[in-house]
Amino acid sequence: MASKVDQAPQRSSDSQRSSSTKGASIAHESYALVLPPLSPDLYINRELSWVAFNRRVLEEAQDQSAPLLERVKFAAIFAANLDEFFMIRVASLKRKLTAGIADPGADGRTPTQQSALLKSAVQQLLEDQAKLLREDLFPKLNSAGIQILRMAELKKKEIKSLQDYFERDIFPVLTPQAVDRGRRFPHVSNQSLNLIVVLRTQETGSRFARVKIPAVLDRLIPIPIPDGNEPVEGSPLRYVWLEDLVAANLSQLFPGTEVVASYPFHVNRDSDIDVDEDEDEARDLLIVMERQLSQRMFGSVVMLMVDTSMPQDVREWLAEQLHSSDRDLYIVNGPLAVESLFELVRLQRPDLKDRVFTPSPLGRLSDARTSEEESFHWPTRDIFSLIRERDILVHHPYHSFNAVTEFLRIAARDSKVVAIKQTLYRIGKDSPLIPSLIEARDDDTQVAVLMEVKARFDEENNIAWAHELEHHGVHVAYGLEGLKTHCKLTLVVRREDDRLRRYVHLSTGNYNAATARVYEDVGLLSAREDISSDVSELFNVLTGFSKQESYRKLWVAPRHLRQRFLEKIGREVAVHKQTGKGRLIFKMNSLVDRELIRALYAASQAGVQIDLIIRGICCLRPGVPGWSETIRVRSLVGRFLEHSRIYYFGNGGDDEMYLGSADLMERNLDRRVEVVFPIEDERNKAHLRDVVFPAYLRDTVNTRILLPTGVYQPVQVKDGDEPFDVQRWFIELYQYIL
Repeated sequence: MASKVDQAPQRSSDSQRSSSTKGASIAHESYALVLPPLSPDLYINRELSWVAFNRRVLEEAQDQSAPLLERVKFAAIFAANLDEFFMIRVASLKRKLTAGIADPGADGRTPTQQSALLKSAVQQLLEDQAKLLREDLFPKLNSAGIQILRMAELKKKEIKSLQDYFERDIFPVLTPQAVDRGRRFPHVSNQSLNLIVVLRTQETGSRFARVKIPAVLDRLIPIPIPDGNEPVEGSPLRYVWLEDLVAANLSQLFPGTEVVASYPFHVNRDSDIDVDEDEDEARDLLIVMERQLSQRMFGSVVMLMVDTSMPQDVREWLAEQLHSSDRDLYIVNGPLAVESLFELVRLQRPDLKDRVFTPSPLGRLSDARTSEEESFHWPTRDIFSLIRERDILVHHPYHSFNAVTEFLRIAARDSKVVAIKQTLYRIGKDSPLIPSLIEARDDDTQVAVLMEVKARFDEENNIAWAHELEHHGVHVAYGLEGLKTHCKLTLVVRREDDRLRRYVHLSTGNYNAATARVYEDVGLLSAREDISSDVSELFNVLTGFSKQESYRKLWVAPRHLRQRFLEKIGREVAVHKQTGKGRLIFKMNSLVDRELIRALYAASQAGVQIDLIIRGICCLRPGVPGWSETIRVRSLVGRFLEHSRIYYFGNGGDDEMYLGSADLMERNLDRRVEVVFPIEDERNKAHLRDVVFPAYLRDTVNTRILLPTGVYQPVQVKDGDEPFDVQRWFIELYQYIL
């Protein structure tokens, strides 16, 4: 078992604990912080911080030590991230520009200044990605037997085979759309890949047409083996881009017309859905969401991506037709919309991927604290008795998500279970949870689901699941007016010995079996009366007309979550003034909220030692003399998406640990239903405090350190030290401590 590291919070002695407890009983008003003003130079621009995060994703694709297809995967993730960023965040910025809003943001920049900086930063990122693909990844794929070729590189027989494939499987799907006086420029749908075709006839001269590359087809088309021969084992896998194959056969779409040239382009549109829940017809949220989703493809263009082959005059004409400006234009020296590279990641080439590991079943958290008798592999023992014995911590993807699916499946089949309630935010297209919820529904079991149909880019999927559940008699609610329900909760009510007992699962992550294999999250299974009562009462708020605001153990947004954080940070300052042992460690996805940033600055000015582990956006500037000298910020990307939110308060030795669904962002604190819950079982708390956090703070492989300048740099490994990969270490740790 690994020992604690220097950065780990230290347990106090009994005498120190007594002293710190006495210090923690300071009058409540002494916890109130005097928040310093937030000057623009102390607030890193949110959008630029996100761009820096996506650069760190691209750096994973640039990592020469990683398996080749894992690098390709990160190149695809980079592209997918960028599309979503433009469809939501850049779209919001563009709406401000269109409305003529010139007020500066928290960082002092006006929307116009911010837009110019984003344009420059994103264009540079796209150039870096294109160079990576062109000069590194594609040549290495070629050497590994995965070739992406241009049509001009193929032999005549191969071209003939592809032409036959085009006529049979592609040509019937295509719809050429001419542009002339009688036929206006067609609508170009969101996230679509297209060709602008330049045509010429003797009668009309030059004309334009548009051909949409169908998204229903694979983007990478295998090159058929001529003459029907079978591929030789070990021979290269060879592909052409779908748009190249279409471009090579445009004459079949425009017979009698000279095809002069064709140029690919990719479009992203404003896709943010704004539901007016004050309208009378918005009373049925499901109907409103279905209508709004149908309009998503018609939002204004926020990104027009073209390659370097497109001439300036064609670019200008295309931008005019799309009602976009130079601000929306990005030029790439390479293939567009490379999210499609996920198609290569699906290849069965284990030699080019990370070593597969099997998530461990639940077992002992620590061989130093748990006896052999306490080890278990469910469902070999009764799940409910296990949860009654003690709270159970699950750490995905290192622990199998079966811990959650089995909990729900067994509850669904248990005749003693009288009610099951669950919140669902992002559950995926093939969820193992839905059949269990449907199976549980009978005359003796109440099943209720809070389905968040406003979960961005999962709306259609969630609406379909909502219809399915309602069809089978499950009670489905859609949340509170004006708020997204983002908390992750499951409640099982069971009749035991003439009384009802409640069991709960709370988590930092979604109920999604697919993403649980690659997202790092932490969850808790508990039968504690105080927590389970809170969860039960919160469900009454979500599905009924309860106006309850206070809870025994849970911190709930939007009512009190912000205040709870401010009080705990204030208490840490008060305790530090008495003991000199102020300590905060926060792990989250994003830190944006200005009030809590000010609170952390105040805590640092008081001397509290603060470590922030933030995967994505961080608007706080660490290491600034007089402001944040005791704050250290690190970002981890790596193989798994670091998704958990864990909040540690040292409290002079009487420490507290909280997990939850909320990042420290205005949207989480003010516009969502979020839950942050305590870890009070000493073994679970010790595992997070003495094993998990120290390991994150030791990482030198996946970590970037945020400098006061706002730049992220890799961790420098000291001479003689071995690099430490926290994610690989966790894989081995959880296998070892079964």
